[in-house]
Amino acid sequence: MRLAVWCLSCLATRLARTASLLFVRASQPKGVARLVRKNRRVWLSGQWAGRVSARKLKVNLSCIARKGEAMASELKNRTRQWSVLASSTLAFTVCFMVWMMLGVVGIPLKQQLGLNETEFGVLAAMPVLTGSLVRVPLGIWTDRFGGRIVFFVLMLITVLPIYLMEYATAYWHFLVIGLFIGLAGGSFSVGTPYVARWFRKDQQGLAMGVFGAGNSGAAVNKFAAPALIAAGGWTLVPQVYAGVMLVTAMLFWLCSAHDPKHAVGKSVRFADQLKVMADRRVWRYSQYYSVVFGGYVGLALWMTKYYVGEYGFDIKLAAFLAACFSLPGGVLRALGGWMSDKFGAYQTTWWVMWVLWVCFFLLSYPQTALVIQTVNGPLSLHIGLSPWMFTTVMAVAGVAMAVGKASVFKFISDDFTDNIGAVSGVVGLAGGLGGFILPIMFGALLDLTGVRTSCFMLLYGTVCVSLVWMHYSFTPAQRQREAQALRTA
Repeated sequence: MRLAVWCLSCLATRLARTASLLFVRASQPKGVARLVRKNRRVWLSGQWAGRVSARKLKVNLSCIARKGEAMASELKNRTRQWSVLASSTLAFTVCFMVWMMLGVVGIPLKQQLGLNETEFGVLAAMPVLTGSLVRVPLGIWTDRFGGRIVFFVLMLITVLPIYLMEYATAYWHFLVIGLFIGLAGGSFSVGTPYVARWFRKDQQGLAMGVFGAGNSGAAVNKFAAPALIAAGGWTLVPQVYAGVMLVTAMLFWLCSAHDPKHAVGKSVRFADQLKVMADRRVWRYSQYYSVVFGGYVGLALWMTKYYVGEYGFDIKLAAFLAACFSLPGGVLRALGGWMSDKFGAYQTTWWVMWVLWVCFFLLSYPQTALVIQTVNGPLSLHIGLSPWMFTTVMAVAGVAMAVGKASVFKFISDDFTDNIGAVSGVVGLAGGLGGFILPIMFGALLDLTGVRTSCFMLLYGTVCVSLVWMHYSFTPAQRQREAQALRTA
């Protein structure tokens, strides 16, 4: 009996050692030599290895196992990172598409309801109002509960109001429904901190830029809404958009993830998170963002109608040309994140403002007919941008705004690491309110002056304010510290 037990024990030991050696040979980890049992020789990378103890074999096998677990964990984490980023960007694109829908749907509604320019501006901007006001609480809830659940619930809440729009008949119906649809615009202050916390600090600018590329939903709306209107009237748009929002919400829930470590927790009070509003930097970044994001939203809502009125294009061509501004203004935000990581938030934002200063100066000049009295008689001159020159300058402005939107949030991730959600909510609120006020002011200025380019005159003034504020807010020492941080990163 004892002999049988001894034989079985020896056989089990030999099988275990053989399996261990086969595992080592198959895994082939870098920098770890294959090991052998004492007084045995095994094949090692095509050569015969020396003799090592069984104890050393066990220790190194444990090392290999730990390294394998670490590599598997890192691979899993990277997969979750990019899955979260991709699903969040898709969800934000759809939310932004819905947020901008009245900028196109409002054109046939303007004729149907007999609205003036100011009333059209209020209608188009109404979703932007609620999308801006909810950004602060949504950002704080994201810090506390995590972005996944907040984002998912937010999208589900908007499905019913979108669908009910097709049954609206009066002007006030559309205003009330627009307020509920506008909740989709608050998704930005949810997704920004949610995505940023999945990446290292030196990658956060690029990650937030990729997520912010969801602004291209404004361009998607300009392609989709006119086609739907032509196919089945404006009522088809809310039907399709409601279905798209519901499907996207489900896809987001399936593809996203939650990490409890990313939540601030209940130990941080609501009042403590609101204290960031007392910081002057928050208000400075809010003003910058009201130019690059508020201006982008205002123009995205206004440009389709601008092309129709200024150049007499039909709604399809007008929306297509307006998308030449909206598309780069959204997609290239990732470029702004990369530039902010490489050159710093200050340098990137500074040059963005100068590019916008030049663009809005050119766009501000109205179509002008001059008659100059010369020695040979009157000489007639026409000064103004052709549709194609106008579209080109608008595309350049869109690229600059895309870069600027990312660079402003790079300021936030650098300066407010522990309160990204709260600060991004405040800054996003400022940008969203800019997007709400600007279309109304565009309409009021047009009713008041009769000059369509007055909208660009207004934007030119806001850029001038930003340049002056930046010049006096950042001392040479601060700029040098940023440059030094970039060199050491």
